[in-house]
Amino acid sequence: MEEKDAQFPKIPPEEKKKREVDLNALFPGKGYDLNRLYPDEGTKKLLHELKRNKRDIERFIKNLHTEDE
Repeated sequence: MEEKDAQFPKIPPEEKKKREVDLNALFPGKGYDLNRLYPDEGTKKLLHELKRNKRDIERFIKNLHTEDE
């Protein structure tokens, strides 16, 4: 068992944790602190995914319009 532990070094918890989503940077121009309004990390990730999906959909629609012309 000790040999297996030596093969896989332990990763500190701060390296395991991914970058936190900053909602204030993601949705600028709001008059209130979005990070305080939505403190749950799952909600932050969901909002980040929604923003990314919206951008991808808008890009797809724009490409459809340019192909038609």
